[in-house]
Amino acid sequence: MVGARAMTSQVIDAPRTDCQARLMHTPHFHRTTPHTSAGLPLRQLRRQAGLSQLQLAMLAGISQRHLSCIETGRAKPGPGTLHALLMVLETPLEQCNEVFLAAGLAPRYAATDLDAPALEAVRLAIDHLLQANNPAPAIVIDGQWDVRAANGATAALFALIGLPVNGLAGLNLLDTLLEPGGLGEHLVNAGEVRAVAWRRASQEALGNPGLAERLGALPPLSDPAAPTTGMPPLLLTRIASAQGELSFMSTFTTFGMPLDITVASLRIEHLIPADAHTWQVMTEAWQRLSASASCSVV
Repeated sequence: MVGARAMTSQVIDAPRTDCQARLMHTPHFHRTTPHTSAGLPLRQLRRQAGLSQLQLAMLAGISQRHLSCIETGRAKPGPGTLHALLMVLETPLEQCNEVFLAAGLAPRYAATDLDAPALEAVRLAIDHLLQANNPAPAIVIDGQWDVRAANGATAALFALIGLPVNGLAGLNLLDTLLEPGGLGEHLVNAGEVRAVAWRRASQEALGNPGLAERLGALPPLSDPAAPTTGMPPLLLTRIASAQGELSFMSTFTTFGMPLDITVASLRIEHLIPADAHTWQVMTEAWQRLSASASCSVV
């Protein structure tokens, strides 16, 4: 240590050369590599949500001053604060991961395979909802609009209109609605249903490159004809079958408070018969399918 002090003294006390003197007076240049910050994406998300700093801060349980410092990069949010802000802004989990990376933090939300043991409770809940919906059709679709599961009534509906029942596995809902030879060709009001599906998928595709690519490969959509009478309370899915026209209302079920990207992407579409005729046809078709399945098992 004594030698180290002596060497330090020698370095400090040594006379400076002209070159060293010039280096000592060289102006300091700032780093060109930008510091990681979640401020800009948070500000953009807040403005998209139409919230002021005060409103967002109150909803997230932090001070407006702290939020202002985060947005300007003067403060770095912890994982808990960032999570609270993003949840208030209802940010998709995949986009949340991008904001965490921008803040210099590890991605927080995983995309677990639906068949993984960790999602067993999710699969059981899905199966319960699908079976409970019989004899009305119900399907599970993911963020790419791929059909991940369907109930027996969906298979019965496909059989009624002449579509292959085994084609449900690996089916994409957008493809079958918009491409030739699919479900869309059996819709009485194809233009209206296709337009709604296209608008919904286009909105989702803004943050989903894979879905945007799929939409780009599908045939262009023609404008649906405007209704000639008053607008109905909701749009029905009207399907032509050998048993006459079948009409369905559409409702969706999603998982509340998901913390996994896969779970967040899932939704169950329930096609609820809109009249007594459709209820009767679907009940009989499902009973026939169930009976044939029981016979094949025996």
